[in-house]
Amino acid sequence: MTTTDSVPIVEVQGVKKVYRQGSLEVPALRGIDLTIQPGEFTAICGPSGSGKTTLLNLIGALDKPTAGSIKIEGKELGGMTRRQLSRLRRDRIGFVFQAYNLMPVLTAYENAEIVMAVQGVAAATRQQRVMALLAEVGLQGMEKRKPLELSGGQQQRVAIARAIAANPAVVLADEPTANVDSDTADKLLAMMEQLNKQRGVTFIFSTHDPKVMARAHRLLKLVDGAVASDERRAQPAV
Repeated sequence: MTTTDSVPIVEVQGVKKVYRQGSLEVPALRGIDLTIQPGEFTAICGPSGSGKTTLLNLIGALDKPTAGSIKIEGKELGGMTRRQLSRLRRDRIGFVFQAYNLMPVLTAYENAEIVMAVQGVAAATRQQRVMALLAEVGLQGMEKRKPLELSGGQQQRVAIARAIAANPAVVLADEPTANVDSDTADKLLAMMEQLNKQRGVTFIFSTHDPKVMARAHRLLKLVDGAVASDERRAQPAV
Protein backbone atom coordinates (compact mmCIF):
# COMPACT_ATOMS: atom_id res chain seq x y z
CA MET A 1 0.00 0.00 0.00
CA THR A 2 1.61 3.25 -1.09
CA THR A 3 0.41 6.72 -1.82
CA THR A 4 2.20 9.42 -3.80
CA ASP A 5 -0.08 12.43 -3.22
CA SER A 6 1.07 13.13 0.35
CA VAL A 7 4.24 14.31 2.07
CA PRO A 8 6.92 11.58 1.96
CA ILE A 9 7.53 9.76 5.24
CA VAL A 10 11.30 9.91 4.71
CA GLU A 11 13.41 12.14 2.49
CA VAL A 12 17.17 11.62 2.39
CA GLN A 13 19.20 13.99 0.22
CA GLY A 14 22.95 13.86 -0.35
CA VAL A 15 23.59 12.14 2.96
CA LYS A 16 27.15 11.26 3.84
CA LYS A 17 28.50 9.72 7.02
CA VAL A 18 32.19 9.65 7.89
CA TYR A 19 33.52 7.97 11.01
CA ARG A 20 36.83 9.15 12.41
CA GLN A 21 39.32 6.76 13.96
CA GLY A 22 42.10 8.98 15.21
CA SER A 23 43.44 10.78 12.15
CA LEU A 24 41.80 8.25 9.81
CA GLU A 25 38.47 9.01 8.12
CA VAL A 26 36.27 6.03 7.24
CA PRO A 27 33.37 6.86 4.88
CA ALA A 28 30.26 4.80 5.67
CA LEU A 29 27.79 6.59 3.36
CA ARG A 30 28.82 8.44 0.20
CA GLY A 31 25.89 10.64 -0.81
CA ILE A 32 22.57 8.80 -0.40
CA ASP A 33 19.33 10.02 -1.99
CA LEU A 34 16.16 8.21 -0.94
CA THR A 35 12.45 8.97 -0.68
CA ILE A 36 10.00 6.70 1.18
CA GLN A 37 6.27 7.24 0.65
CA PRO A 38 3.56 6.33 3.19
CA GLY A 39 2.78 2.61 3.18
CA GLU A 40 6.00 1.38 1.59
CA PHE A 41 7.49 -1.99 2.56
CA THR A 42 11.18 -1.44 1.80
CA ALA A 43 14.29 -3.48 2.50
CA ILE A 44 17.79 -2.01 2.50
CA CYS A 45 20.29 -4.76 1.77
CA GLY A 46 23.98 -5.09 1.05
CA PRO A 47 27.12 -6.82 2.29
CA SER A 48 28.57 -6.18 5.74
CA GLY A 49 30.04 -2.70 5.85
CA SER A 50 27.85 -1.41 3.03
CA GLY A 51 26.22 1.20 5.30
CA LYS A 52 22.70 -0.20 5.66
CA THR A 53 22.54 -0.07 9.47
CA THR A 54 24.21 3.35 9.43
CA LEU A 55 21.52 4.63 7.07
CA LEU A 56 18.75 3.18 9.23
CA ASN A 57 20.24 4.80 12.35
CA LEU A 58 20.37 8.18 10.59
CA ILE A 59 16.75 7.90 9.45
CA GLY A 60 15.80 6.97 13.03
CA ALA A 61 17.58 10.06 14.43
CA LEU A 62 19.87 7.80 16.47
CA ASP A 63 22.90 9.40 14.79
CA LYS A 64 23.62 12.51 12.73
CA PRO A 65 24.95 12.65 9.16
CA THR A 66 28.27 14.27 8.35
CA ALA A 67 26.59 16.03 5.42
CA GLY A 68 23.21 16.11 3.71
CA SER A 69 19.58 16.41 4.74
CA ILE A 70 17.11 14.00 6.36
CA LYS A 71 13.44 14.82 6.75
CA ILE A 72 10.70 12.85 8.53
CA GLU A 73 7.21 13.86 7.37
CA GLY A 74 8.72 17.01 5.87
CA LYS A 75 10.54 18.06 9.04
CA GLU A 76 14.29 18.53 8.79
CA LEU A 77 16.16 16.63 11.50
CA GLY A 78 19.30 18.76 11.29
CA GLY A 79 17.69 21.78 12.93
CA MET A 80 16.10 19.90 15.81
CA THR A 81 17.26 20.06 19.42
CA ARG A 82 18.10 16.90 21.34
CA ARG A 83 14.72 17.10 23.08
CA GLN A 84 12.86 17.50 19.78
CA LEU A 85 14.69 14.51 18.33
CA SER A 86 13.81 12.46 21.41
CA ARG A 87 10.13 13.33 20.98
CA LEU A 88 10.30 12.51 17.27
CA ARG A 89 11.70 9.06 18.03
CA ARG A 90 9.05 8.53 20.71
CA ASP A 91 6.05 9.71 18.72
CA ARG A 92 6.77 9.14 15.02
CA ILE A 93 9.31 6.31 14.71
CA GLY A 94 8.87 2.70 15.78
CA PHE A 95 11.96 0.53 16.26
CA VAL A 96 12.38 -3.23 15.95
CA PHE A 97 15.87 -4.57 16.77
CA GLN A 98 17.41 -7.98 16.16
CA ALA A 99 18.04 -8.33 19.92
CA TYR A 100 14.37 -7.46 20.71
CA ASN A 101 15.37 -4.87 23.37
CA LEU A 102 12.43 -5.70 25.64
CA MET A 103 12.51 -4.71 29.31
CA PRO A 104 13.05 -8.03 31.16
CA VAL A 105 11.15 -7.00 34.30
CA LEU A 106 8.02 -6.03 32.35
CA THR A 107 5.33 -8.32 30.97
CA ALA A 108 4.49 -8.57 27.28
CA TYR A 109 1.56 -6.23 27.90
CA GLU A 110 3.71 -3.70 29.77
CA ASN A 111 6.43 -3.78 27.11
CA ALA A 112 3.90 -3.19 24.36
CA GLU A 113 2.25 -0.25 26.15
CA ILE A 114 5.39 1.51 27.40
CA VAL A 115 5.67 4.07 24.60
CA MET A 116 2.03 5.08 24.97
CA ALA A 117 2.46 5.33 28.74
CA VAL A 118 5.37 7.74 28.26
CA GLN A 119 3.25 9.71 25.79
CA GLY A 120 0.54 10.08 28.41
CA VAL A 121 -2.14 8.12 26.54
CA ALA A 122 -5.11 7.32 28.79
CA ALA A 123 -4.96 3.93 30.50
CA ALA A 124 -8.24 2.73 28.99
CA THR A 125 -7.05 3.61 25.49
CA ARG A 126 -3.72 1.88 26.11
CA GLN A 127 -5.44 -1.26 27.32
CA GLN A 128 -7.78 -1.45 24.35
CA ARG A 129 -5.01 -0.86 21.83
CA VAL A 130 -2.46 -3.20 23.40
CA MET A 131 -4.88 -6.10 23.89
CA ALA A 132 -6.03 -5.80 20.29
CA LEU A 133 -2.45 -5.61 19.00
CA LEU A 134 -1.17 -8.57 21.03
CA ALA A 135 -4.08 -10.62 19.72
CA GLU A 136 -3.31 -9.45 16.19
CA VAL A 137 0.32 -10.57 16.45
CA GLY A 138 -0.68 -13.97 17.85
CA LEU A 139 0.04 -13.44 21.56
CA GLN A 140 -3.46 -13.54 23.01
CA GLY A 141 -3.31 -15.17 26.43
CA MET A 142 0.40 -14.37 26.85
CA GLU A 143 -0.04 -10.79 28.02
CA LYS A 144 1.33 -11.48 31.53
CA ARG A 145 4.42 -13.38 30.45
CA LYS A 146 7.82 -11.74 30.81
CA PRO A 147 10.41 -11.92 28.01
CA LEU A 148 12.25 -14.91 29.48
CA GLU A 149 8.96 -16.83 29.43
CA LEU A 150 8.61 -16.25 25.67
CA SER A 151 10.41 -17.75 22.69
CA GLY A 152 12.58 -15.56 20.48
CA GLY A 153 9.85 -15.28 17.89
CA GLN A 154 7.28 -14.35 20.54
CA GLN A 155 9.61 -11.70 21.95
CA GLN A 156 9.99 -10.21 18.49
CA ARG A 157 6.20 -10.15 18.13
CA VAL A 158 6.01 -8.14 21.35
CA ALA A 159 8.66 -5.79 19.94
CA ILE A 160 6.62 -5.33 16.76
CA ALA A 161 3.46 -4.64 18.78
CA ARG A 162 5.41 -2.08 20.83
CA ALA A 163 6.74 -0.47 17.65
CA ILE A 164 3.31 0.12 16.11
CA ALA A 165 1.21 0.68 19.26
CA ALA A 166 1.68 4.46 19.24
CA ASN A 167 0.82 4.73 15.52
CA PRO A 168 4.25 5.92 14.32
CA ALA A 169 4.86 7.32 10.85
CA VAL A 170 7.40 4.60 10.10
CA VAL A 171 8.77 1.40 11.64
CA LEU A 172 12.51 0.81 11.28
CA ALA A 173 13.45 -2.86 11.59
CA ASP A 174 17.16 -3.64 11.90
CA GLU A 175 17.80 -7.31 11.04
CA PRO A 176 14.49 -8.37 12.66
CA THR A 177 14.86 -12.03 11.64
CA ALA A 178 18.52 -12.47 12.62
CA ASN A 179 17.90 -14.26 15.92
CA VAL A 180 15.00 -16.54 15.00
CA ASP A 181 14.75 -19.80 13.05
CA SER A 182 13.64 -19.97 9.43
CA ASP A 183 10.02 -20.93 10.13
CA THR A 184 9.62 -18.18 12.73
CA ALA A 185 11.19 -15.67 10.32
CA ASP A 186 8.60 -16.59 7.69
CA LYS A 187 5.76 -16.07 10.17
CA LEU A 188 7.13 -12.74 11.43
CA LEU A 189 7.54 -11.43 7.89
CA ALA A 190 4.05 -12.55 6.89
CA MET A 191 2.68 -10.77 9.96
CA MET A 192 4.54 -7.53 9.20
CA GLU A 193 3.45 -7.65 5.57
CA GLN A 194 -0.14 -8.08 6.74
CA LEU A 195 0.20 -5.07 9.05
CA ASN A 196 1.54 -3.13 6.08
CA LYS A 197 -1.39 -4.11 3.87
CA GLN A 198 -4.21 -3.82 6.38
CA ARG A 199 -3.02 -0.93 8.56
CA GLY A 200 -0.82 0.88 6.04
CA VAL A 201 2.18 0.67 8.38
CA THR A 202 5.34 1.89 6.62
CA PHE A 203 8.28 -0.49 7.16
CA ILE A 204 11.97 0.00 6.35
CA PHE A 205 14.20 -3.02 6.96
CA SER A 206 17.95 -3.28 7.18
CA THR A 207 18.77 -6.87 6.29
CA HIS A 208 21.00 -9.49 4.75
CA ASP A 209 18.24 -12.15 5.03
CA PRO A 210 17.08 -13.43 1.60
CA LYS A 211 13.61 -14.01 3.09
CA VAL A 212 13.20 -10.32 3.90
CA MET A 213 14.56 -9.32 0.49
CA ALA A 214 12.13 -11.66 -1.27
CA ARG A 215 9.09 -10.21 0.52
CA ALA A 216 10.08 -6.55 0.18
CA HIS A 217 7.98 -4.49 -2.21
CA ARG A 218 11.02 -2.30 -2.77
CA LEU A 219 14.64 -3.45 -2.53
CA LEU A 220 17.41 -0.90 -2.11
CA LYS A 221 20.94 -2.30 -2.41
CA LEU A 222 23.92 -0.50 -0.94
CA VAL A 223 27.51 -1.21 -1.92
CA ASP A 224 30.40 0.67 -0.28
CA GLY A 225 28.06 3.32 1.09
CA ALA A 226 26.32 4.14 -2.19
CA VAL A 227 23.05 3.05 -3.79
CA ALA A 228 23.86 0.29 -6.29
CA SER A 229 20.23 -0.47 -7.25
CA ASP A 230 16.67 0.49 -6.32
CA GLU A 231 14.13 -2.11 -7.41
CA ARG A 232 10.37 -1.86 -7.02
CA ARG A 233 8.34 -5.06 -7.22
CA ALA A 234 4.72 -5.62 -8.14
CA GLN A 235 2.71 -6.17 -4.97
CA PRO A 236 0.39 -9.16 -4.69
CA ALA A 237 -3.32 -8.41 -4.51
CA VAL A 238 -4.69 -8.05 -0.97
